[in-house]
Amino acid sequence: MKSELRPLAFVYLGLLALLVLTVAGSFLPLGHASPAVSFGIAMAKALLIVWFFMGFCREGWAVRLAVLAGLVWLTILLSLTLLDLLTRNWLMPHFGT
Repeated sequence: MKSELRPLAFVYLGLLALLVLTVAGSFLPLGHASPAVSFGIAMAKALLIVWFFMGFCREGWAVRLAVLAGLVWLTILLSLTLLDLLTRNWLMPHFGT
């Protein structure tokens, strides 16, 4: 039982360290990099939770393939959404033309 809790304790400490980074990052003047840093920390926290606490590391190849396919699809959808946002004209509207 004690050997099973040791990795979870390290993951918990890692999550606490990422929490400290999140709070510290909110006070740092990072400019336009602030959302990227915040999303990176959030992805690291989500990866730790899924991998260790949800038992993803013990799953078979079919479950891993399904998760990978979902992540690829999510990446495609977010990329297309960002592409649509960046190609809109509302960022610099042309009045009177």
